Amino acid sequence: MSKHDDEYPDRLFSLSEANRLIPTLEEHLTAVKRGKSVLIETKDEIKKASKNAQFGGGSFVAPHYILALEQINDHLREIQEMGVLVKDVEMGLCDFPHLYKGRVVYLCWKLGESKVGWWHEVHSGYAGRQPLDSDHC
Repeated sequence: MSKHDDEYPDRLFSLSEANRLIPTLEEHLTAVKRGKSVLIETKDEIKKASKNAQFGGGSFVAPHYILALEQINDHLREIQEMGVLVKDVEMGLCDFPHLYKGRVVYLCWKLGESKVGWWHEVHSGYAGRQPLDSDHC
């Protein structure tokens, strides 16, 4: 990805467009977190099966593990295809590229927030979040 791609992403969002996507993002991110918990719950059993694979070993949890991996991948891909950037799966942190005063910034939202209420510069990240004001609408 070139510097130009960072500055001009494929899709830019208005605040209202970003807010309309929240219910869909909540569904996808909740499914990702569910899948992640399956991976954590089955991790030890999968490690044992992996060590015994050369002896024909298997695991009854393997189908659950593989299904969880596929679901996580599918949901994250769906979010990416919308043009939304997932910054932290655990927090459910997402950024929406947004044009503000001639430059790209990120509208910032995380799972549990009812609407997009924050923004930050592209390179400042979550720590640089600032409350939205009327300029960003």
